[in-house]
Amino acid sequence: MSAKKLVVVGQGYVGLPVAMRAVEVGYEVVGVDLDSNRVNSLRAGVSYVDDITATTLRTALDSGRYMPTSDYSSTSGFDFAIITVPTPLRESLPDLSFIEQASMSLASHLKKGATVVLESTTYPGTTEELLVPILQDGSGLNAGTDFYVGYSPERIDPGNKTWGFVETPKVVSGIDVESLKRVQGLYDDLVHKTVPVSTPKEAELTKLLENTFRHVNIALVNELAIFGHKLGVNVWESIEAASTKPFGFMKFTPGPGVGGHCLPVDPSYLSWQVRRKLGQNFRFVELANDVNDHMPDYVAQRLIVLLNRLGKPMRGSRVVLLGLSYKKNTGDIRESPALRLIESLQELGATIVGVDGHVEENRWPKGVERRSLDPHTLESADAIVLVTDHDDFDLELLDTTPTPVLDTKNRLSGEHIERL
Repeated sequence: MSAKKLVVVGQGYVGLPVAMRAVEVGYEVVGVDLDSNRVNSLRAGVSYVDDITATTLRTALDSGRYMPTSDYSSTSGFDFAIITVPTPLRESLPDLSFIEQASMSLASHLKKGATVVLESTTYPGTTEELLVPILQDGSGLNAGTDFYVGYSPERIDPGNKTWGFVETPKVVSGIDVESLKRVQGLYDDLVHKTVPVSTPKEAELTKLLENTFRHVNIALVNELAIFGHKLGVNVWESIEAASTKPFGFMKFTPGPGVGGHCLPVDPSYLSWQVRRKLGQNFRFVELANDVNDHMPDYVAQRLIVLLNRLGKPMRGSRVVLLGLSYKKNTGDIRESPALRLIESLQELGATIVGVDGHVEENRWPKGVERRSLDPHTLESADAIVLVTDHDDFDLELLDTTPTPVLDTKNRLSGEHIERL
């Protein structure tokens, strides 16, 4: 019997691990991405996703069951399709255009008996109110009888060596009983455990709940860090002490802001839907947004004070930012707080040097000099900010450099180190 054909739309931090796992368990996989640079990279066996090694990618290519492409005609006759495209905010409003484009493109190749699953983060109701009508209109088929539809929120945690795509339980849903059966069957092939819920709305809310929980708690400790500094209290030590409590407390730590697709975006999807449908404000989300969105500005202000103590203005100063991606050991720079920090410091007249070997060249911020972490880079700077604490950074260099350092991750111990 021939292998089942799976289309994975989007070959980024979510879609590529899904595609690699599907090839591993025997599916014929078409990986669709409209970024030609990424497609060319994949065809050449070069991975831009830190969690996927070149060996894994090459094995998939050599199997003859993985085809990276920008051409939807290659998706014809698929048995399953998983949509993992971005859902960004545009001027604080949800932008579902990538889902719409992917859905329309898949609809023209949809056959009877196929199953389509949405993984992209979105507000409750998207699968049934947006995805299903587009698929029906574009195919002339009826959802639930001719083809099947479900939602399964992505739970990829880039850089996590313990809980990868396969190990993390997968929430699954369908628009009806048969759709759920087929969606769950697909993911039962791919992951160790699936968790079915009643309808796509519950699954869509699950994702928003998970990230809103993190967003709100990070905002709490970020605000504590600001006030703790003003009060002369070491909030990092207090957090460590509180985390020894074996019940009723979960450890979150401060930082320069939140980034990636999830935390800066997902809670706002929930807040927007509550306001649109109910006419009410989701106050916790809006407060968390206010705190977390302004953390890069707070870091900039702390840097201004640090330089002022040395008799240096920000204008004309050379500032080294260590780590530009939003999360350690990944190259994902989407919504990274480093981007807002760069913008603020450049507006103040600083020259910015970035150190981050994980970020792709074509996603490197404009106007930022790219350097490696070495004594010359550090000693030629007027100030250094540890933004993202990648494991491949030799942090001992920071403990011994004479250049003042602002540590936003509490990783350093030198006498000249100033902590967030």
